[in-house]
Amino acid sequence: MTTRMIRYARSLWADDAGMSTAEYAIGTIAAAGFGALLYTVVTGDNIVSALTGIIAKALSTTVG
Repeated sequence: MTTRMIRYARSLWADDAGMSTAEYAIGTIAAAGFGALLYTVVTGDNIVSALTGIIAKALSTTVG
């Protein structure tokens, strides 16, 4: 292999040490949006009543 090919191969496998500020900003915005969406879904009436029903059924079953 030539030196140029070795350098090219190393550049392909080079590990990126971290994210830039813009990537952090986009990641933070995406995480906040996902959190808001998840909160909206979980606090909806259908989900709360379904979870309440599941818990009530689990607590009312007998083991034996």
